[in-house]
Amino acid sequence: MNFIEELKWRDMLFDMTPGAEEQLQQKSNIGYIGFDPTAPSMTIGNFVQLQLLKLWQLTGNTPIVLMGGATGRIGDPSGKDKERQLKSFEELDFNLSHQAKQAEKLLNFEDGPNKAIMLNNFDFYKDMNILSFLRDVGKTLTVSYMLSKDSVKNRLETGLSFTEFSYQLLQAYDFQFLYQNHGVKFQMGGSDQWGNITSGTEFIRRNLTDAKAYAITTPLLTKSDGKKFGKSEGGNIWLDPTMTSPYKFYQFWINSDDADIPKYTRYFTLKSKEEVEAQEKEHESDPRILKKLLAEEITRRVHSDEAYESVMQVSEILFNKHATKESLLSMDNQTLDSVGQEIQSFEIAKSLIQNRIKLIDLMAEYSTIVGSKSEARRAIKNNSVSVNKEKVADENYEIKAEQLLHGQFLMIENGKKNKFLIKTI
Repeated sequence: MNFIEELKWRDMLFDMTPGAEEQLQQKSNIGYIGFDPTAPSMTIGNFVQLQLLKLWQLTGNTPIVLMGGATGRIGDPSGKDKERQLKSFEELDFNLSHQAKQAEKLLNFEDGPNKAIMLNNFDFYKDMNILSFLRDVGKTLTVSYMLSKDSVKNRLETGLSFTEFSYQLLQAYDFQFLYQNHGVKFQMGGSDQWGNITSGTEFIRRNLTDAKAYAITTPLLTKSDGKKFGKSEGGNIWLDPTMTSPYKFYQFWINSDDADIPKYTRYFTLKSKEEVEAQEKEHESDPRILKKLLAEEITRRVHSDEAYESVMQVSEILFNKHATKESLLSMDNQTLDSVGQEIQSFEIAKSLIQNRIKLIDLMAEYSTIVGSKSEARRAIKNNSVSVNKEKVADENYEIKAEQLLHGQFLMIENGKKNKFLIKTI
């Protein structure tokens, strides 16, 4: 595969500096993208850039993931309308460690001639004092050049500290350092990073004789309504399963607008152009299938095959009216916890179950499944109530400890759509 042609058919190419395509005719190019650890996890917004590095690697080039141990301490003004709140060093180090593991899961760091490389730009600066920085880095770019960048111009009225103003110097020097020490000729990123990236190519042009470096950027991915990609009504979609469950992650793609699926598929699938076009033609009358195919592929890659199977189990319990007790019993603790995140759940003391408890008391006194015991009795009389997928006909029915799934969970249903999870503590 040719990297530029790959980006073009996927509509992932926004801009590139002159000569980039010609340089890519050469074998074994090295390129990087920087990630500042300002959050404890990467988001699917970051996943766009990880996908760019994945395509870079699949087309025979070597990717470098540059973790921003230094730049994260400063704060990138790009795309921000006010000064960032600085994170503590301890928080940044924790975030960096966690994000690095996420990147390692999505790229090949293990083998091959172009296996990925992980670096931390804190190592570039930790032994550099302020005078060295001002002489060796600060002298390269003029203030007028720096002021011309959109990331600076857009903040002059609302306020920009010297700290954030200096960010482009660090990112530019990163590129020069990587060029000199690792043979890196390409820096990539979103279109909002064009100013910072081209500052780096300018650094290299001015400071290194006969050296040439290149920039490639992707469009900022937006939804069909023009809104920013990467968030749901509940906030960010994280790559960490404890911050966004695999089920919610899967549902983000399933609930996407039909009009966005062709764009999302091109950005995130690892299938070829021919496979994608054949798939779209086959299912053009039913975009739900296209959503499911994309959601499955991405969930398996970001999380795991096991996580995807767990998502399917949760979906079975929540949406399949023919789901059985056996399907409920087959779930492990983590999957049942995921179910509890999607439906109303209650915590009660395990001793209540161990001493036996009437179902009507559990529904009316120790939870708010119904408003009163009389309402619970009516529901049972109307054959509406089930416990762990088994109908209950006796209004004096008692819950026993051995009914707890994995010794902890109980599912109660009141009607076809009202599902509740009881969790004992």
